[in-house]
Amino acid sequence: MNIDLTDTTSSQINAALVQARRASGTPAVGMVLTLVVVTDEGNHYDALRAASEASTEHPSRILVVIRRFGRTPRARTEPRLDAEVRLGSDAGTGETVLLRLHGELAAHAHSVVLPLLLPDAPVVVWWPDDSPQNPSQDLLGALAQRRITDAAAGEDPLALLALRAKSYAPGDTDLAWTRITPWRSVLAAALDQWPATITGAVVEGESYDPSTELLALWLSVRLRVPVERRLSEGPGITAVRLATEDGEIRVSRPDGALAELSVPGRQDRRVALQRRSTAELLIEELRRLDPDEAYAQTLAHGVARLSQGSRAAATQPTVGVPGPTAPAAADGASATGPSDGVGRGDEKGDA
Repeated sequence: MNIDLTDTTSSQINAALVQARRASGTPAVGMVLTLVVVTDEGNHYDALRAASEASTEHPSRILVVIRRFGRTPRARTEPRLDAEVRLGSDAGTGETVLLRLHGELAAHAHSVVLPLLLPDAPVVVWWPDDSPQNPSQDLLGALAQRRITDAAAGEDPLALLALRAKSYAPGDTDLAWTRITPWRSVLAAALDQWPATITGAVVEGESYDPSTELLALWLSVRLRVPVERRLSEGPGITAVRLATEDGEIRVSRPDGALAELSVPGRQDRRVALQRRSTAELLIEELRRLDPDEAYAQTLAHGVARLSQGSRAAATQPTVGVPGPTAPAAADGASATGPSDGVGRGDEKGDA
């Protein structure tokens, strides 16, 4: 069911939602959170499709905020709110409201969104493309328990990572970090099964790939060893090599789908490391609403180097990541690997 509202208000949108639920025979609200998607007209289709797919696992009210400031001086000063309310098969397992904010109203999206939030339910704000410099200080971001950005969508992803480190607040996360969860899981499992003293590491991936950079920084924090960043043709992360006294532990994924795990003295194994869709990344992020301490530590470890040479990685064959001093690995990592695996507080996904 679709209801189009032109030149409307938040109260009229709420009334339309109640009307649509009654018409569809589902007056009860069974949604677990409000997902606010902040995007533009050109990108809203892909973002909405990913959010709708994610709602199959996390039933939610999806509010898509589309700012349209106007092309003419008159259009930029005339505030207007147009909305499209979707329920049923057109809205996944929850409710969807597309909000098009025109003119001066585009600068006050929080005042439109606030009355539409589900009562007593968590709020997550997702910027699939352009994101504010400080998500937690953004007027929409301040409404949320969880704020999701994507450094890979920016023109200079590594500079965005440095910015994320400087502005980090509990509840912030980035899909560049979510993309490396399978890699971290495989590496942690490998070191649990074959304990060894790690003396160094190499991470290979595309230039300007923030996930490759974050994986290198995470290994440096967890293992307390120097980590070398090498460029490859991709896609995404292509290999991780851990140097040990007995040889090299290697996870190689040249095709973006199936990886090969090599351990000294053991037969090589195939490991599924498929590059995941945006919807799958979003589903993972919505599973937890508490602060991600591992993400915060990883950002803090690399902020100085990233801010000084965000573009250097694209021109240099290697970039060294020095290992941290002992206090920097306060999350319990040992020199033999991430003994606690990637459990709660140290878990996020693809690259």
